[in-house]
Parts: sequence; C-alpha cells; structure tokens
Amino acid sequence: MNFKKLPKLVIGNLKPKIPIIQGGMGVGVSMSGLASAVGNVGGIGIIATAVIGCDEPDFASNFREANKRALKNEIVDATGKTDGIFGVNIMLALTDFNELLKISVEEEVDIVVLSAGLPIKVPKIISPERMRETSTAFVPVVSSARAASIILRYWEKTGNYPDAFIVEGPLAGGHLGFKKEQIHDSGYTLEKILPEVISAVEPYEMKSGKEIPVIAAGGIFTGADIYRSFELGAKGVQMATRFVATYECDADIKFKEAYINCKKEDIIIIDSPVGLPGRAIRNQFLDDVANGMKKPFNCPWQCLKTCNFKEVSYCIARALTNAKKGDLENGFVFAGRNAYRIEKIVSVGELINTLEKEYTEREEKVLALSV
Repeated sequence: MNFKKLPKLVIGNLKPKIPIIQGGMGVGVSMSGLASAVGNVGGIGIIATAVIGCDEPDFASNFREANKRALKNEIVDATGKTDGIFGVNIMLALTDFNELLKISVEEEVDIVVLSAGLPIKVPKIISPERMRETSTAFVPVVSSARAASIILRYWEKTGNYPDAFIVEGPLAGGHLGFKKEQIHDSGYTLEKILPEVISAVEPYEMKSGKEIPVIAAGGIFTGADIYRSFELGAKGVQMATRFVATYECDADIKFKEAYINCKKEDIIIIDSPVGLPGRAIRNQFLDDVANGMKKPFNCPWQCLKTCNFKEVSYCIARALTNAKKGDLENGFVFAGRNAYRIEKIVSVGELINTLEKEYTEREEKVLALSV
C-alpha cells in the first residue's frame, strides 16, 4: 500500500508505512492475530488489554495474574508474527491499569494507547526518566481540546509530552467519551473537535521541539473519510469497525457476521453498566436488558473501576466475552456507527487495498473539481 501523497505519520521514533492505526477492541476481539496482520501491511496494529485474560483457565479465580500472563503471551505472539509496528490499548478505567502499563513498557511494545480516562498520572506510574528513555510511544485518546490541554499541562511538569493524540469522535463503537446528549449534537462531531485539538496541541509542539501528531478516529470508514481527515489537519487515522470483518480478526465468525447482517437501525446507543453510553448492535440480549430483565452473575473481581457490580443488571465483561466467543444469546456486539455498511469478510491486505483505492478516487475527484 502506497498512500504516497499522504503526509507521513511520525509518532516518536515510529514511522509506519501507512498512517492507519487499527483501533483496540477489548475482550479478545483485537489480539495478536489482528495486530500482527495490520503490522505486516505497514499499519500500526493494536492489542486491546481489557479483560485480555478471558481465555486463561484461571481467569475466574485469579484475574490479575491471568491478565498479566495473557498480555505477555500476546506481545510475544505478535512479536513472532510481525516485524511491523504494534502496541497495546490500555483503558485507564481498568482496575489493573498500572500493572498492564508497566508490563507493556517492560516488554518494549512500540506504542501504548491510553484510553477511557485522562492519563495525567502516567508519569508517576512510569517514572519521567523511564518515559524519556523507553522507545515505547505514549498516545492518549481524547474527545476534546480541553482534555488534551489538561494532559499536556500535567505531563509538561515532568518534562514529558505525549508522542501523539488520538481524537475520537462520537460515531465510534463501544464505550464513548461523550454524554448521551452530546452524541448527536453538532457541536461534538469529529469534524468540529479535531481542529480544536490540533490548535490546543500546536503550542506544545513549539515548546517540546517535536511533532505531536493528532490522529482522527470515530466513524472513519472509507478512504474518502481518510482524505477528509487529512484535509482537516489529521496526520493519521484510527479505524476499528472495518477491521472486525477480516479473516485475521481474533473474534469468532458469529461475531463478525453480526456486522455483516446488521441494518442501520440495529445500531443503537445503550447505557453501559460501567456508567458510560456505548454503541452496539441490537439483539435479544440487549432487548431483554432494556425491558428490565436481569442476567444473574457473580463478580469475582471488579475489572472496571466505574462498574457498580452490586446494582447492575448484567456483567458487561461476561457479555462481551460470550459474544467474542460466538455466544450472542448471552452477549452482544459493540460496533461503530457505520458497521451496517460492511458486506463481507475480507483479508486485512484486501481491506487496505480498498481503502487506498477509495482514497485515490476521492483525491482525484477533488482535484478535478478544483481545475
């Protein structure tokens, strides 16, 4: 894949051949299989760490150790499968965030994407000196210029700066960094918040003497979307939904088929048990919950800090784990707003070629109109 005319994406010392980060999809959806495949075609593959130990035999009795072991194994597996760039996504809301972050840096992954919270304490978990010494790039996910500014101010005090920012708009799948009423508000679209974050970051690029690229995410589906993101000033894009319907995605075939079979009206906003709105594909499980049905469960360990497990009607970690394994009767599928547009399962390589073609067509159309 060429993307020769695109600005080059540089994140710290990383120079991917194509400016695409595969979004982290937790509870076993994006693991070493998908991450390494994306790395092999020149993008940046991401292993999601949320409930990463769900397939470990002692997961129910020893969550922390199961997650740590699984993360190390996935990093080793990905290292063996690709010479390309890959990293991990770690949600700050995870109870074992600190341990997973330390392991990722110790294992020298290329990039750590910090999501679901403001990572202002990261320079305390990983010492400022270690952050400067490591080759690992640190990339927070934000949904506003204010969030980016807060992170920059805190990190600057320790002599550090993020290596990049991912700006995720409200059309993303899974848990969203917006209030429910903001999701459909024109004041919070990616097209609105992306330039604002770029403007907030620019003064710190001057101070630090290094480029801090801003990467667009949330609802980016086609090569034309990538083109528009670059027109708005992004230096790269993060995409997740389109990578689900690939052969290399680590989820069960039934999980992938949920994307192919869904309709536009099936993609809904739900109230997650962890206190955040989320975007998912409607099914009987979600209908049951919406109608007040409780799905009994035992919680051996509170995996997310914000989950009030004593009062919620179901365990989201268990529901997502079931879905990842193909049991959609006892779970559901998170998906981006454009998931209904997926028509078939393809290889990662074929997907990238399609995006390149779409990008080129959009570029040629714009050039023709400007003549």
